[in-house]
Amino acid sequence: MGSSTLYRLSAFSDQPDGGNPAGVWIGNELPDSATMLGIAADVGYSETAFIAPSFGKMRTVRYYSPEAEVSFCGHATIATGVVLGELEGEGSYNLSSAVGEVIVAVQRDGPRFTAALTSVEPRHERPSAQLLNAALDCLNWRHGDLDPNLPPAKAYAGAWHLVIPVAKRERLESLEYDFQALKMLMQLNDLTTLQLVWRESAGVFHSRNPFPVGGVVEDPATGAAAAAMGGYLRDAGLLNAPATFKVRQGEAMGRPSLLTVQVPKSGGIVVSGTAVKL
Repeated sequence: MGSSTLYRLSAFSDQPDGGNPAGVWIGNELPDSATMLGIAADVGYSETAFIAPSFGKMRTVRYYSPEAEVSFCGHATIATGVVLGELEGEGSYNLSSAVGEVIVAVQRDGPRFTAALTSVEPRHERPSAQLLNAALDCLNWRHGDLDPNLPPAKAYAGAWHLVIPVAKRERLESLEYDFQALKMLMQLNDLTTLQLVWRESAGVFHSRNPFPVGGVVEDPATGAAAAAMGGYLRDAGLLNAPATFKVRQGEAMGRPSLLTVQVPKSGGIVVSGTAVKL
């Protein structure tokens, strides 16, 4: 299989104790699925990205949580972009993922690199009443907690997420849920995370993301969900594109993360941030 290197970074933060840790494995060719799953389990982060070949215009990428392959992962893509920037410098890197091509633009910003991924074409749909009610039951939430101006949605930009906006920040600050029940519900509905959000202003959202299907109670930064939400807000006419907003996540966990979401008039959603080596 040739030589490979495993990097550990925290994405969407410039501090090692913030952001979302990710593994980035870079080698000449990808290992088999069982080996990648084993490596991801050993790393122990919510996701590890596997990149091959080491050099070249187009690279293949696959993402694994400690429990399963994930179709797309934003924070591990940002971490990958920062690693590639440190190895090869600024520029655009093309990643061929299981859901399509993802372009990562890497720039130097002072002492570190920032990376901006452009998602695949987003889409969304209304969740069934059965799915929404079951999710609210798992969270011990009520319909009265929801933001009347931002309807819940199933949203996709490489992976499916259930977006549930709430009317008050206090509702978001309390997160205790039935792990196994929510995990089963998400598996039945092909959901990667729940994107639980409160809109502070047009330019700032606060988010918390249960990720039981990955074996993680809560994800401190979820780039794929931020992209999916950006696509949903645009395509449902809930923001005027082009637009940019920030997502603040991980603060309740003590791992503050900052995601920048750029929503063009059409096409993929751009999610950017930095990453720091662990």
